[in-house]
Amino acid sequence: MLDYVIEHLGYIGLFLVLGLAGVGLPIPEELPILSAGALSHYGYLVWWIALPVCIVGALTGDAILYWLGHHWGDQILNLRLARHLLTPERREQFAAAYRRRGALIVVAARHVMGVRAAAFLTAGIVRLPFWKFLAADGVAAGIGIPVSFAIAYLFTDHLRDVLQNVHRAERWIGLIALVTLAAWLGHSALRRSRRLLTESGGPPA
Repeated sequence: MLDYVIEHLGYIGLFLVLGLAGVGLPIPEELPILSAGALSHYGYLVWWIALPVCIVGALTGDAILYWLGHHWGDQILNLRLARHLLTPERREQFAAAYRRRGALIVVAARHVMGVRAAAFLTAGIVRLPFWKFLAADGVAAGIGIPVSFAIAYLFTDHLRDVLQNVHRAERWIGLIALVTLAAWLGHSALRRSRRLLTESGGPPA
């Protein structure tokens, strides 16, 4: 289906699919990127146009999430769709993590499915400077997207076998990133709880 959309709508279709995936469409970002790489291999797309379109499309979706959070603030939590992506508890955890780690959270969260949207909404809510958000997101996307695109472009005929090995590595990388991010969030929440308890006059934990 993705191949059909991208093949018939070309670069516009590729951009739209990636942008929509970024704002919550239930499509893994890697799928349109891999499709673009394979279609470039067979000559349906020009690789040096398709690759920048992939990057810009992905960053556009991420920026939309940021600006939704920036514009609506905590009010966005009143929306049903937003509540599925970002619970009040998770919002507080990410807010604490941004205060301590800043834009590093953007880099870590971008490669963890189920976390990225919540992290990027929170970046806007807590007013992380947009240039920092975009720079961190651009660095992460500028590394991950070309790798996925190149794999599909160079190894199209063996893509299934290659992806099996890549996915094994990605699962470990994703697990490490998720554990690291969870540790950051948990540590920040613990320190915040201790600080609030101390400020309230209670004994420190």
